[in-house]
Amino acid sequence: MMGFYKYIRDLWKNPKEKLKELYKNKIIQWRKESAITRINKPTRLDRAHSLGYKAKPGFVLVRVRVKKGGRRRPKPSRGRKPSRMGLTKFSAHKSKQLIAEERAARKYPNLEVLNSYWVGDDSVYEWYEVIMIDTKHPAIINDKDVGRLADQQGRVFRRKTSAGKNKAHRKKK
Repeated sequence: MMGFYKYIRDLWKNPKEKLKELYKNKIIQWRKESAITRINKPTRLDRAHSLGYKAKPGFVLVRVRVKKGGRRRPKPSRGRKPSRMGLTKFSAHKSKQLIAEERAARKYPNLEVLNSYWVGDDSVYEWYEVIMIDTKHPAIINDKDVGRLADQQGRVFRRKTSAGKNKAHRKKK
């Protein structure tokens, strides 16, 4: 006996095979939208709820588009040995998910990032849905689960979200 959320989770384990046309149409639609789009409902209800989303005032969902590929550094103007120019194999030590969270936080400075999750990708872009909270809203302040975050500011920039805490993308010293 599987519950509703388990069915949704099962569909999203391999969306390109199990959701086929629906997934393809969503990606086509998302490509036409702007890079940061506010949405009404989560695309992945099971994942949003597991990360702390609640369908009540004070919670805001944002879909963010991030371009795939590595970061290209500007070429140094002074002489270098080609292998030491540092143009190839350069990593910003940030995951695409963390970049998406930071962009959403900059777009909505009055909101705080709670968490985020992957919703899709194509050959050029990846999309993430970022769960944000209005820290001044009474429903958030009185909430027993996320109310403690009401006095925190800049969580995403201090690596307090799950994407920021991920050790695989931290800068090695």
